[in-house]
Amino acid sequence: MPDSRPRRAFFVSDRTGITAEMLGHSLLSQFEGIPFKEVTLPFVDSPDRAREAVRQINLAGTEDGQRPLVFSTLVDPELRSIIATAEALYLDCFQVFILPMEKELGVDHTQEIGRAHRVRNVDEYHSRIEAVNFVLSHDDGVSTKELVHADIVLVGVSRCGKTPTCLYLGLQYGIRAANYPLIPEDFRDMKLPARLQKFRRKLFGLTIQADRLAQIRNERRPNSNYAQIDNCQYEIDRAELLMRQEGIPFLDATNSSIEELATTILHQARLQRQVF
Repeated sequence: MPDSRPRRAFFVSDRTGITAEMLGHSLLSQFEGIPFKEVTLPFVDSPDRAREAVRQINLAGTEDGQRPLVFSTLVDPELRSIIATAEALYLDCFQVFILPMEKELGVDHTQEIGRAHRVRNVDEYHSRIEAVNFVLSHDDGVSTKELVHADIVLVGVSRCGKTPTCLYLGLQYGIRAANYPLIPEDFRDMKLPARLQKFRRKLFGLTIQADRLAQIRNERRPNSNYAQIDNCQYEIDRAELLMRQEGIPFLDATNSSIEELATTILHQARLQRQVF
């Protein structure tokens, strides 16, 4: 039986900590039944900060009564050697991959802090920012004037996950994603809103299970008809029928993460992803 006590996991980085978090969290997710308390220590870019990080890690081990896990993406050898003295399982993410790559490629890696998250191409960076601005300007059907410039338009009932998925597509992949809610008025005639008709090829739908939708809506409008499970079920059924009728592909967002939804949409809609 695994220890049921929370195990502390530290993500140590000389910059934002995003790389360490993503890799470390992916690895931790493979160990079901073990609760982890994740702590990010970003901007560990000097010996003093490295020693302070070691102090925090060792203190956590004393408090928890078990060794913490440390995922490090530090570039500087001096800082790595300091963190490695912590009373913890030390996992140097860069060295696991960098050393075999140096041997294979026949060159040493660039020991430069923050290189992974630097703006390498100004045009690409501005494209990413413009994509996020586009998402914000075309959220929840606020504007349809520039949908001709959209890469994709997500449709579905209110609060089914369209907005966060669009934001992730814009921020992570530079996709100009808009979203438009399907509302009860659209179900009376069972036709797409007129403003969406000419963008049919760009439409992609999201749906959700009624109990989850009712829970989400109750947080926004408690005890309203909008949040009643019977109303939620009605809207979902009609929205799915409309999307099938119009030939719009759609996904169930109930148990999928934003990352999974975005990746599936990219693949099924054959969108050109940008990696920043």
